[in-house]
Amino acid sequence: MAKSATPRDYTSKQMGDACEMLVAGDVTLAGVPAIKMPDNWPHYDVIAQPKGGGVPQRLSVKSRTFKKGSNTYVVYDSRDQFDWLAIVLLPGGGQVTRRIFIVPRKLADAKARRDSPTAATAHERYFRQDEVGTLFSNFEGNFCLSPTGKPAVPTPQSCPKIPAKTSPSS
Repeated sequence: MAKSATPRDYTSKQMGDACEMLVAGDVTLAGVPAIKMPDNWPHYDVIAQPKGGGVPQRLSVKSRTFKKGSNTYVVYDSRDQFDWLAIVLLPGGGQVTRRIFIVPRKLADAKARRDSPTAATAHERYFRQDEVGTLFSNFEGNFCLSPTGKPAVPTPQSCPKIPAKTSPSS
């Protein structure tokens, strides 16, 4: 992986951990208690428990410092088991604010680019960073884990109930 052109005061590991904690905190404050999983936990990074006994929701968090261009991607492994893809785009490359998108797995899979089934990277799914905002505009700030996108006013009272026996990826 190429070194960042802009020096930072933190490592990639620290950035990833911080973004996982951001997602867990924002989801919790939206009324869905969540916690970051231990480092190297397989398949997902954050688990959220909907109030009322719904199925625990697994979130895979991918973070990047934003950069425009055709060779800057957010990548996930299609073999991982999770219900939501959380994409955290940190300020950079003309983007001045942090943006967080929380997208149902099925929608992420449907919109993701993929390589040929015979390629060594056939299991990878990816999006250009500068296309994430357009592809998933309804899911920016979707801390309530709404399968259709964030409510107009994101408060715990406006968060939809997640059914007790199903999850978005089932």
